[in-house]
Amino acid sequence: MARRYGGRFSPEAGSEETEGAHRLSTTATEFRIAPGGARVNLLYLPAAVLAVFSLGGGPERLALGLIGASLWALAAWLTREGLRAEAAWHDRKVARRPAMPRKLSASLLVGIGTAVAAGSGNGDLPGALLYGVIGAALHVTAFGVDPLTDKGIEGVDRFQQDRVARAVDEAEKHLTAMRDAIARTGDRQIEARVERFLATARKLFRTVENDPRDLTSARKFLSVYLMGARDASVKFAEVYARGRDAGARADYLALLDDLEQNFAARTEKLLANDHADMSVEIEVLRDRLKQEGLRADYQQE
Repeated sequence: MARRYGGRFSPEAGSEETEGAHRLSTTATEFRIAPGGARVNLLYLPAAVLAVFSLGGGPERLALGLIGASLWALAAWLTREGLRAEAAWHDRKVARRPAMPRKLSASLLVGIGTAVAAGSGNGDLPGALLYGVIGAALHVTAFGVDPLTDKGIEGVDRFQQDRVARAVDEAEKHLTAMRDAIARTGDRQIEARVERFLATARKLFRTVENDPRDLTSARKFLSVYLMGARDASVKFAEVYARGRDAGARADYLALLDDLEQNFAARTEKLLANDHADMSVEIEVLRDRLKQEGLRADYQQE
């Protein structure tokens, strides 16, 4: 993945906090930004080549070539989306399988596109079908299949897991909208600052996923507050793009500071509550052991 230049003589020099935020944001989002990398980009190349070489082969070959190229291009796009969905699935502790198996659909499209492209050259239907099967198999080998199962935490009922998964899905959409809005400003320092807040917000997401009972106390943070942050980011991007207003910039950075502090405080509170709940359960178990005439000799071992 390409990295922005940063150092003593970069536009962002002079602020250790900014450089630290940039390092954190790069680490936190490296797997999420472009999981497919150059492999996915290369999938568009055969589609372009096929479209070009179909121009001089008559109307029938042109039509079949353009159909095959379109199928390959669509397969490339589906592959990229499938890899992103898979990355998000792996990154979260509670997640539902993708509603649409994008990578498997892309493999099917690659197979059909390959068969169409092969058939446009010599009209050999069995050979074209064989090429299609080989193309689909190679795509599956290169990119794998989509997650086919839901992922959750043992001991937590499915209803609670689904509630958390839906809430985190909506919260992630707000974070994506924030990042997209700030990217339009072209201000690398603000982009790094937003990424640092996004990392803090995702710590809260992971805490709620670990214990779905925390969703009630964190719901406003995942919905109301993030929705407000998204709207403020969109509005700031519009204002800042027009005149690079220093006052608006300072206000927005102050808002990010407040948001990050509050999200971090909520995360710490939830973790403290979880620790307190664990202590209570331990004490209850020890009391039961005493009532049964047993001793907790594990302390002496």
